Amino acid sequence: MDAIILQILNGLDKGSAYALIALGLTLIFGTLGVVNFAHGALFMIGAFCAVTVQRILNLSVETVDESRTDFLSNPLKVKTPYVENWFGPEVGATIIDWSVPIAILFSIPIMLLIGFIMERGLIKHFYKRPHADQILVTFGLAIVLQEVIKYFYGANPIPTPAPDAFSGSIDLGVLVGFDPNAIIYPYWRLIYFAFAALVIGGVFAFLQFTTFGMVVRAGMADRETVGLLGINIDRRFTIMFGIAAAVAGLAGVMYTPINPPNYHMGMDFLVLSFVVVVVGGMGSLPGAVLAGFLLGILESFASTTWATTTIPGINQIIIYLVAIIVLLTRPRGLMGRKGVMED
Repeated sequence: MDAIILQILNGLDKGSAYALIALGLTLIFGTLGVVNFAHGALFMIGAFCAVTVQRILNLSVETVDESRTDFLSNPLKVKTPYVENWFGPEVGATIIDWSVPIAILFSIPIMLLIGFIMERGLIKHFYKRPHADQILVTFGLAIVLQEVIKYFYGANPIPTPAPDAFSGSIDLGVLVGFDPNAIIYPYWRLIYFAFAALVIGGVFAFLQFTTFGMVVRAGMADRETVGLLGINIDRRFTIMFGIAAAVAGLAGVMYTPINPPNYHMGMDFLVLSFVVVVVGGMGSLPGAVLAGFLLGILESFASTTWATTTIPGINQIIIYLVAIIVLLTRPRGLMGRKGVMED
């Protein structure tokens, strides 16, 4: 039982990333009808927002410490971060330690701005074009963004640790009545799952309980009728594109302590997230979230020693096998609207 619980936790952890990225993808497809292959790049940019904040907070000034000397008895030159000079050693060290959570505040306006620029500068010109054209142009944009990140940050993964307070693990076995050390799980992975649940809940609450959200949902169902009522639905859809970009960016920021950012991480998650969207149902927000968590859990169980020994390589193909089965039996996906992808 403890092994099953551990695999479910692993699946929820990975499924959280799938669900967040798929949620943004579905928001864009559901509102604008655009298949955005650059969405994985937004996840990557969010991760590098965290890297940038970490580097900014670690900017240092070189000073001479007369009380310390090198092996030639010369005063030792030491580098002290500016934040430690400004706020004191203890407060400054704490700020640096909490660079990833601080990056959330930094990334939200950045990702909103990038989303607005992307939608107004490029995506709007492809609203009425075939999906193949949308895929080609957004995939090309993703490659450009990937190469820009590679140029400025290099090709190697960049470690971005979680705050020291959450860098360890918790004994969940004791909390649920199992033997000590039966279920040891990292703090930050639990935080990531809770954060994903909070963001997903916030997006659904925004769409469900605000006037803006009701107009957006109405526009997703019948864009022309909403426009005839004198409502500028295009402006609201542009804002939703920015929100979708922010969701992907936040997913990337919080994922950095789990997987050190690298320039191709967006592509790594993009294909899987599109599979999640298709399985959940194109245009279905609940379907995207449900499929994200379900496929994350399936992938976790397929990665166990027993599964990989019984069927070698099953962990690499399980998501695609499920996608094939779902699309053969239910072409519109688990919770997709009738007629979508069925003609």
